[in-house]
Amino acid sequence: MLETELVDVINLISDIRHGKVYTSYDVAIHTEQLIEKLISEGQWNTAEDLMVLIKARINRIMSALPQESTPVNIMRHILKIIRELYDTGFKYKSEGQQSLHHLITSNVDNAEDYSKPLPSLRSSLLDHLAEYKTGLELSTDNIATQALEHIHADEIILTVGKSNTVEKFLKHAAEKRKFQVIVVEAAPLYHGHEMAINLTKSNIQTTVIPDSAVFAMMSRVNKVIIGTHTVMANGGLRAACGVHMVALAAKRYSVPIMVLAHMYKLSPLHLCYEQDAFNICASPADVLPYSSGPIINKVHVYNPVFDYVPPDLVTLFISHQGGNAPSYVYRLLSELYDPNDNEI
Repeated sequence: MLETELVDVINLISDIRHGKVYTSYDVAIHTEQLIEKLISEGQWNTAEDLMVLIKARINRIMSALPQESTPVNIMRHILKIIRELYDTGFKYKSEGQQSLHHLITSNVDNAEDYSKPLPSLRSSLLDHLAEYKTGLELSTDNIATQALEHIHADEIILTVGKSNTVEKFLKHAAEKRKFQVIVVEAAPLYHGHEMAINLTKSNIQTTVIPDSAVFAMMSRVNKVIIGTHTVMANGGLRAACGVHMVALAAKRYSVPIMVLAHMYKLSPLHLCYEQDAFNICASPADVLPYSSGPIINKVHVYNPVFDYVPPDLVTLFISHQGGNAPSYVYRLLSELYDPNDNEI
């Protein structure tokens, strides 16, 4: 029965693995729709029942895709919403039945007990999820509207590879300001070429450079603006491979690094140095094609997907709520997730 109930999350895992759901935004939207369907159509009667169902989906995703944090983060956030709406619902119910003295002097009976039915919980959750989905859809636009606060005229901006959020951020700034962009091509996938083409179409002066030229060009750069896959609990990044090198070069020349990150990319998990848990390796064919001939039998090729960037190399995080220093991530995490859900 449990396997039947988890068909939705198994399909999401399959879509992510096979590239049908590619960007973090797409993953976020699909996850929200999955949970919305679970809340509206799922077989549950109490908040405790619903949280058990969501945690089962979190465990399945974590075991199948340990490096994919976005769906897990969204589900953790929804767990906190369930707790808050449940506690709020019983608080109002209790206030109508008990005296003020009793409310002040008694302990909260339902603080950890979520097994009592609350008829209004389902409708309240669906209303909240509708607002949350709207926030997801507008998140990129809300980040982009802050571009003019950070990008000034005649600056030289460096970015790495392709990020839809960074692209929209730069395009919004280009509507009012003239500046140059240097795009690191991000070998071996070379997503930077697509990024450069898209920026050029918006009349942004763009130059593509190989990864090996980053240090040589960094002295001319005013700021680095990048996206990221995950923001770790300490403010560090799980970013695309090559970003750590860019961050080190930026630090050498005292160039600020700004990271555009949606709130669903903030993870309560800390860095794990076990590569199976933190990193994945893509096909070595992108680095050393089969046509290379005899050399293939003489070398081992590793093509890691992610880099870890320590928080001391990051200057500013920019989300739809504004800019924050890496040291403030702990505060944002406390607003997003309940401490009881950090370990599932």
